[in-house]
Order: sequence, then structure tokens, then C-alpha cells
Amino acid sequence: MEAELQPQEERSPAPVVGLSLCDSAPLLWRLQDLKAVRSEGLVGALLGSLPRTPRQNVRLGRPLLLLPEEERLLGERGGAAALPAQNQEAAGGELQQRYTEEQQRSFEEQSVLALEDRKSALVRAMTSSSGSDPASDEALQHRLLDLEQNFSFPRSALAVQLSTARAGLSHCPEARAFLEADWPIRAQRCPRREARFQVFRDLRGRGFFLTSAGKFGGDFLVYPGDPLRFHAHFIAICLALDESVCLLDVLCAARLGSNVKKTVLLCSPAPDGPVRYTSLQWSGMV
Repeated sequence: MEAELQPQEERSPAPVVGLSLCDSAPLLWRLQDLKAVRSEGLVGALLGSLPRTPRQNVRLGRPLLLLPEEERLLGERGGAAALPAQNQEAAGGELQQRYTEEQQRSFEEQSVLALEDRKSALVRAMTSSSGSDPASDEALQHRLLDLEQNFSFPRSALAVQLSTARAGLSHCPEARAFLEADWPIRAQRCPRREARFQVFRDLRGRGFFLTSAGKFGGDFLVYPGDPLRFHAHFIAICLALDESVCLLDVLCAARLGSNVKKTVLLCSPAPDGPVRYTSLQWSGMV
């Protein structure tokens, strides 16, 4: 069955969010950015562990990893901004130097505190056992002097603050040009990637929510509403109009969709027209 879904009205420009690029992975850290992309119907996938329950993977937290199609759609709407690669390297070197200086200053402060704590423990131990004996006081002073001269605070005992929040990027009009991404390797286009994006943009424009469908053998899981409230109805597989498909692959996709109670959609963007959708349903063995 072939169908042409009716597109919805044009959406307003997306709010500007700040992308942190880890190699080629677009990440969102700020809570307001997560809310902004969710209001646009972009879901992404949470990667971080929660501070109070770090040793689990059931409930995850920030950062949010966006699909390449979600990032590109934000960019087309003028809603994504990221640091250029060269600026990120310069900023990274400056931050590394500041971090090293701060760590050294913290190490010196903790060394002084550790020494004072060791002295206090030594005083308590010797005064509680010997009372106010002058000989013991002299021995205490000798032990304190020896401790101060030979005390060494190991760097392995250095307490380091773990940040659970990330400072946000400013997006005032003057900073927009500075925040525009310039990644030649990410600007490359291929037919497969283009087909995925055309399908993603078309389905999102019709009001559907999409997530990755790698576990179901497809490109996208298509939801009729927010994935927190609905199950996926479709498994979208993106193909070119002139691409040949093995019959066994078609049967496998249809059987898998039937087993997970979802309809498989073969999505083919036309060069100068709308995306064509062909649904597959498993009706049993002949």
C-alpha cells in the first residue's frame, strides 16, 4: 500500500540551543536546551548517570545525545549553535591550563589541612595517654616538629570536585557568529544520509516523534505522540526510489514488525516530490 501523508503547517523557528560536539556526537547539557528541543518534538537519548544513582542504566540523565538528523533539522531552523573546531581547541587549552592551576592550588590547600589534621590527632593521642607530664610535652613538641618536616601529602589522596552541572553558552546576537559551527567533516553528504534526513524531516513535519530504531532493524521508530505516552506505531526504513531490495530482507522486516506489533514503512524520498511510504504487513505463510 502506498500513501502520501498530508503535511502539517509550517512550524515557527526553533529556539536556539547550545551544542557541545564530542568528536562528531552532538550533546546537550543545559536543562533549558533539553526542554527547548523536546518542545520541538526532538527526543534524543540520555546518556549520563544520575548523581545519586550512578551505578545503573535504568534511569539516565544529562547529557542528551541528538540524532544527526535532529541536529541538522535544528541547524536548518536556525536553532543550533556550536563552537567552531579551532575555537574549541583554543578554549580547551585555556581551560586545561586553568584546571591545572586550580588543581595545584587545591593540592596545596589540602596539604596544609591534612597536616593540621594529623597534628590535631597526634596531640589528642599523646595528651589523653600521658596527661600533663613535662617530659611528655617535650616529646609531643619533638613529634610535632618531626611530623611537620617529614609530612608528605600524596596526590592520590587529593579530593577533586565533580561537577554535576555545566556552565551554559550565551546566545546573545553578538555571540551568534562566534557560535556557528564550522566542521568540514560533518558537512559531508552521502545519498544514504540524505535519504534519512529527508524522511526524518517529512515525518517530523507531519507531527510524528522519531527515535533511533537500531534495535528493530530500521532507521527510525515513529511515534504518534510523545514517546513517554505512546508506543511506536511504525518502523521506518529509508531507501532510495531506485534502490533494489532483497526479497528476504523485505520478509525479515515484515516478520519482525509483526512480532513487535509495529507496521514497517519503506520510506523513499523522491528527487523532486514528496516522500513515498509503502507499508508492509505480515499476513502469514502461504
